[in-house]
Amino acid sequence: MRRASFRNGALGADRLEEDLVGLILCDEGHRLKNCENQTYCALAGMKAQRRVLLSGTPIQNDLLEYFSIVHFVNAGILGEAREFRRKYERPIVRGRDADATDNEHRIGKEKLEELIAVVSRCIIRRTNDILSKYLPVKREHVVCCPLTPIQRRMYLAFINSSAVKKQITDGDGRLGNSALAAITSMKKLCNHPDLIWQKVKAKESGYTELQPHFPPGHDPKHLRPELSGKVAVLDALLALIRSGTDDKVVLISNYTQTLDLFQQLAVLRHYPDMVEQFNDPSSKDFIFMLSSKAGGCDWNPANDDQAMARVWRDGQKKDCCIYRLLATGSIEKIFQRQTHKKALSSCVVDCEEDVQRHFSAAQLKELFILSPETTTSDTHDNVVGV
Repeated sequence: MRRASFRNGALGADRLEEDLVGLILCDEGHRLKNCENQTYCALAGMKAQRRVLLSGTPIQNDLLEYFSIVHFVNAGILGEAREFRRKYERPIVRGRDADATDNEHRIGKEKLEELIAVVSRCIIRRTNDILSKYLPVKREHVVCCPLTPIQRRMYLAFINSSAVKKQITDGDGRLGNSALAAITSMKKLCNHPDLIWQKVKAKESGYTELQPHFPPGHDPKHLRPELSGKVAVLDALLALIRSGTDDKVVLISNYTQTLDLFQQLAVLRHYPDMVEQFNDPSSKDFIFMLSSKAGGCDWNPANDDQAMARVWRDGQKKDCCIYRLLATGSIEKIFQRQTHKKALSSCVVDCEEDVQRHFSAAQLKELFILSPETTTSDTHDNVVGV
């Protein structure tokens, strides 16, 4: 038996190409989601009697990734990639679009049922519903936090700047790759204006118009929670939890900069800042901060679910309340994109009925539009309107 990481396994695959391997077993099998990359091709080139992939998230982004992992364990069952796109992916995705016609919806449903029937020959699916019977209650709350006036002015100035508009269109009317940097800054601005202060101070392209919106004499070393809608809500929520319960809090973010901001808030409110004894019930430690690629509300719902699973898991004794803070009307549309992907995964992998949490392709391209202040949550508005 030989154990190796994906990278090392791929590097050593050429030495085993001529040998017959009894079994290839890959944990985190969704990492083989690209049937054209070097690791996939190297492992697929090994002669094996059996191939087994283990994954909790077989669909992370799109159906072509699902094709890749199915093709790895059972080559040819879904045809080639081009055939799969034409036969399954396009009609299924189109049929689930909110703008689909009745005929497109019918065709998409038929192709989905056909795909499920084919892959059921090589897939055994077990969800966390099995474990949930033995875990404490988990309650998930999506909290939509309005941008503060300062955040809103900065947000509008940023997305309307000539530099950002150029990044968005890339000169041909399509969303360019360079727009991802702008999206990251928008997400940081939604967390707190301090997170983009360095770019503003350096007068980087797209940020020069933002400095006048900061308060006079602004110093990011001294946190002002009231400048951010989400931080203000978090501040109030922590105070309420601290004063009325013996619960403990895990703060998860995709950005270490945001965790630094959380630490500033903890110091400002005189919360203990040591976390070594966090799991000791008698400890006075109150907040644990976790930096993880699995943290935050990102493009990938699987990552977000993994972050929440770090708290609600085997060994947890207390009920869990998970609060996802979103900035109203802004880049929170990423959450809408998440629900679109998650619904697709539920339908294809878990054989569930089509859920109503999906949006049109056009709606998913509106990341660079700030909704009017009249709405408390455009995500809620879209869900209700479907």
